[in-house]
Amino acid sequence: MNEVPAIIVLGPSGLETARRARAALPGAELHGLAKRVNEADVYFDDTARHLGALFLAGRPIIALAAAGIVIRCLATHLADKTREPPVIALAEDGSHAVPLLGGHHGANRMAEELAAALGGRAAITTAGELALGFSFDDPPEGWRREPGGAVKKVTAALLAGDAVALDDPLGLADWLRDSPAKFDSSAACKVAVSANIETWADITLRPQVLALGVGCERGAAAEEISALIAQTLAEAGLSPLAVACMASVDLKMDEPALRAVARQSGLPLRFFDAARLEQETPRLANPSDAVFRAVGCHGVAEAAALACTGADGELIVAKQKSARATCAVARANAIIQSDSLGRGLGRLTIVGIGPGDAGWRTPAVSAALVRAGDVVGYGLYLDLVAPLIAGKKRHEFALGEEERRVRAALDLAAEGRDVALVSSGDAGIFAMAALAFELLEREAAPEWRAIEISVEPGISALQAAAARAGAPLGHDFCAISLSDLMTPWPVIEKRLKAAASADFVVALYNPASKKRRQGLARAVEIFAAARPADCPVIVARNLGRAGERVEIVALEGFDPDSIDMLTLVMIGGSETRAIDSGDGKRAYTPRGYGDAANPKAKRQAS
Repeated sequence: MNEVPAIIVLGPSGLETARRARAALPGAELHGLAKRVNEADVYFDDTARHLGALFLAGRPIIALAAAGIVIRCLATHLADKTREPPVIALAEDGSHAVPLLGGHHGANRMAEELAAALGGRAAITTAGELALGFSFDDPPEGWRREPGGAVKKVTAALLAGDAVALDDPLGLADWLRDSPAKFDSSAACKVAVSANIETWADITLRPQVLALGVGCERGAAAEEISALIAQTLAEAGLSPLAVACMASVDLKMDEPALRAVARQSGLPLRFFDAARLEQETPRLANPSDAVFRAVGCHGVAEAAALACTGADGELIVAKQKSARATCAVARANAIIQSDSLGRGLGRLTIVGIGPGDAGWRTPAVSAALVRAGDVVGYGLYLDLVAPLIAGKKRHEFALGEEERRVRAALDLAAEGRDVALVSSGDAGIFAMAALAFELLEREAAPEWRAIEISVEPGISALQAAAARAGAPLGHDFCAISLSDLMTPWPVIEKRLKAAASADFVVALYNPASKKRRQGLARAVEIFAAARPADCPVIVARNLGRAGERVEIVALEGFDPDSIDMLTLVMIGGSETRAIDSGDGKRAYTPRGYGDAANPKAKRQAS
């Protein structure tokens, strides 16, 4: 489960248990009711609204609250039980963990984990799991159930003490035979275990004993490979649900089509070197000298499939061909544990954690941090996400070591690890993402090309500052960095003049440092010549962190000497207004909706 659990605390009496629960669920966040709790990763004001938002986002919920409170908060959101995230009511003293929703999607297991860690009891009420120790809706890892069937009928029969038939010719379903359930081949209800698509019963279970070996020409289309796989399985009468993984030779680790097909199908993608695949030559149905000359082994598709299934595995579909791809299928005599096979693609996720406040961090970023095994970044940024990365390997670098930081992240991912590279704000705005792709292009290191790289956005400083101030980015805007470490000052000044003349609202990043003081003063001169004296300037410091300060001042009264590197400066356009509201001064830039609704005013303006 990649979604980050949210532990809900409504008062100080539940804090100690919440801390222990968070320790038992690595990566979990503590969410506290703001007016009653003074220690949390995320604060909220409205319990029902907050729980509803978490539920709809698919976040697991552990609420230190009465079950009735949780039920009433979520009642209006209940629709499809197959998509419900785990929801658990946890007693404030940790004595009981009660799965309320999502029992077959992890809630029962999570409740048992919490009970074990807290010394309490898991109040499992799901009849099947309580009496039988398993659920057909949530089979063990490596098993899938065909949709439909008669789950309720079979479960009811077993709970009544009746026997059902079990068709398991390979003897794979030990988890069923070792349970209290009764099985009799002559019973009316039947459970079938088979990878064959033509095998059906009241409940049909697909054991993941199949491995797909795939080869392709450089630049082959993902659509062609997907079609070949589907055709191969269909013609062989094999269920896609019984496939455990895709595999190929490691020379194809940077083949975009293979990655795309694996993502689309949800299958792990594993790779073997040519020497390992060559060991499978005696078992190949179609050994090829041409393939050996090209990649160093006598077969890719057949050999890769067999390499996943062990010495007792069997090639059940010999190499099938399309114009630019090949596919073969092998079957193991046990559930395939794909994580232990060959080598997987390393993964680098470049994340923006926002200004620092957990409430401004996206669920996708939190999930990436929880999933990662290694986390790379500036120490302060890692501290800001400490609850999510507890127990993970931290790789800390100082300010100014950005390139070392990115290289380390790429090298770790090249080893096959799951790595998160942490930026504040948004990783793609004056941050690490651009440097990562620049290094990829500049150095073209072959080991880096075998990495899956993704970027998860965060709340940027300009967004945070604008939100705190009102809506100054309501019309066209731009962002300019005043740091001349990477960009010559004449280039920066040229961009400042262009933005001023174009009447953009401008967010100034890296406005000043101890040694660099003149750039901001020059920027103010440029904009003062193109803006009215009362043009609003937003000065935002320590956004989303302790000591946050946001001020709106007039351009003529703005003091550049008060600014440091922890501050973002935003200079309004000629139409930006500063107004007094009940909550203090606010700034906004009109989009023109008022003019659109008032044609007369629009004609006068023209």
